[in-house]
Amino acid sequence: MGKLKIGIVEDEVIIADNICRILHDLGYIVTDPAISYTEAIEMIEQRKPDLVLLDVQLSGKKDGIDVANVIREMYDIPFVFLTANSDTATLERAKKVRPSAYLLKPFTKEDLFTSIEMAINNYSFQHKDTGVKKTKSEFIFIKEGNYFHKVAISEILYLESDHVYVTIYLTSGKKILIRASLQDYILNFDPSEIVRVHRSYAVNMQHIDGIDQIHISVKGNKVPISKTYRDELLNKLNLGN
Repeated sequence: MGKLKIGIVEDEVIIADNICRILHDLGYIVTDPAISYTEAIEMIEQRKPDLVLLDVQLSGKKDGIDVANVIREMYDIPFVFLTANSDTATLERAKKVRPSAYLLKPFTKEDLFTSIEMAINNYSFQHKDTGVKKTKSEFIFIKEGNYFHKVAISEILYLESDHVYVTIYLTSGKKILIRASLQDYILNFDPSEIVRVHRSYAVNMQHIDGIDQIHISVKGNKVPISKTYRDELLNKLNLGN
C-alpha cells in the first residue's frame, strides 16, 4: 500500500500552508505548493500526484481552470477546485472542465477531508464499467475510516464479502475492511483483473496458482468457488470445462 499523494496549487501562502498542515495531520503525502500555471504543470509532471487541490484564481495570464484543462487532456487524476467568490463567467468556465469536487474558502479540516472523499468517490464512479471495456488502472483508492489507501491492483489477492462488508486481502498479509457489497465493489475493477468466483468471493486473476472442483488456490490461500463461476473462470483462462 502507498499513501495518497496530494498536489497543491494555491498562490495564497497562508491558505497553502494551512492545507499542507491539515493534509499532513490526515496522513497524506503533500507536494510543495505550486503558485502559478507553469509551476502547477511542472509539479504534476514531476511529482505525479494522485489528486490535485486547485485554486481557480491564480495570478498570471493562465488560471486554475487552464491547469484543469491540461489535467483533463493529459492526466487521468481527480482534482478539486478551491473557490471563493468568483464571478459568473469564471464559474461557468469551471463547470465545463468537470471538477471532481469543490471546496469553498474559508474551509475547515472536515471540509477538506469531505472534498477529498467526494473527489475520489466521484472519480471512481466515473470510471466504473458501463458496458464499455473498462480502462485498466494500476491503483485503486480504498477508504478505511477517515483515510484513503492507495493500493496497487497487483497487491490484491482476493476479496471476501460478509453481508454489507468486504475484506480485501493483500499480498503483504494486511487486510482492509470496507462497508460495501461485493457486487457493487467489484465494479471498481477491470473485469479481466478481479473476477467473482463465489457469491462471497472475488479473486485477482494474476495470483491464481491452482483450481480444483471446489477451491481456487491464490498464493497458497484456499478460496471457495461455485460451479457457475468456475465454468466462467475456466473459459477466461482458456482452459475449457
